[in-house]
Amino acid sequence: MERSLSLRAAILSLAILAGLIGAWHFATLPTTGAAGDVDPEYAALVSGSAAEGQKSAFPTPADVGATLWKHLKDPFYVRGANDQGVGIQLAYSLGRVLVGYGLAALVAIPLGFLIGMSPLVYRALDPFIQILKPISPLAWMPLALYTIKDSGISAVFVIFICSLWPMLINTAFGVASVRKEWLNVAATLEVGPLRKAFRVILPAAAPTIMTGMRISIGIAWLVIVAAEMLVGGTGIGYFVWNEWNNLSIGNILTAILLIGLVGMILDVALARTARLVAYRE
Repeated sequence: MERSLSLRAAILSLAILAGLIGAWHFATLPTTGAAGDVDPEYAALVSGSAAEGQKSAFPTPADVGATLWKHLKDPFYVRGANDQGVGIQLAYSLGRVLVGYGLAALVAIPLGFLIGMSPLVYRALDPFIQILKPISPLAWMPLALYTIKDSGISAVFVIFICSLWPMLINTAFGVASVRKEWLNVAATLEVGPLRKAFRVILPAAAPTIMTGMRISIGIAWLVIVAAEMLVGGTGIGYFVWNEWNNLSIGNILTAILLIGLVGMILDVALARTARLVAYRE
C-alpha cells in the first residue's frame, strides 16, 4: 500500500512538472503575425531589433537546461573576483550557514534546557525573547557591518540570529513537556541533575529539538541569499544579484533552481535525522 502510494505520488509529481515546463515553453514562444500584413522594411527592422535583444529575452526551459548543464560541467572555475563558478558560490553560502547555524545550536539548546527546566528563568527571559524574536534578521545587518566591519562574518551573525529562535523555543517547549512521571521516577531514584538531563530529559525532548533545528536550517538558507545580496562579495546570493546586474536571466533561474535543490537536501537530511531520533526513542 505504501509503495503504491509513493509510486502514484511520483507519477503525479512528474505530470505536474511536465505541465509546468510545457506552460513555460509555450509562454516563451515568439509571437508572429501574418507575413502579408507587415511592411517588409518594418519586418526587417523588427527582426534586427529582436536579434539584438535576444540575449535579454526571457529564456525557455531548453535555454535554462543548457545554462544549468554549462554550470554543472565546470562548477568550480575562477576567472576573477567577480567571475567564479556556481559551485564555489554555493560553498561560500553553505559554509556561512553551517557556521552560524552551529553557533546558534551551541547557544540555543543549552539555554533552551535551562528555560524549560526553570519556570523562574522562563519568566525572566520571556519578555526579551518576545521582543527580539519578531525582528527581521536582515535588520541586524547594518549594525553587524558597523561593529564587525567584515561582510562575511556579518552574514554569519545574521544566520546565527535567525537560527537561534526556532531551536531555542522548541528546545524549551520539549524540555518543559517531559512527562512528570518520568521526572518523579528520576527524583525517587535520586538521579543527579546532569544525569537526569542527559538520560531522561534529552531523549524525551529530542524529537521536538530536532523539529526546531529543521525549521532553523530552512530559515538560515533562506536568509543567507538575501544577506549576500546586501553585502556582496561571494555567495550564491551575490551571484544572483551580479547576474541581475548583467541581465542574465538564464543564470538567475539556474541559481534559483540550485538554491531550491540545496535547501531541499538540507531539509531532507535533517528530517531523516529527526526520524532516526524518534525511532530510537
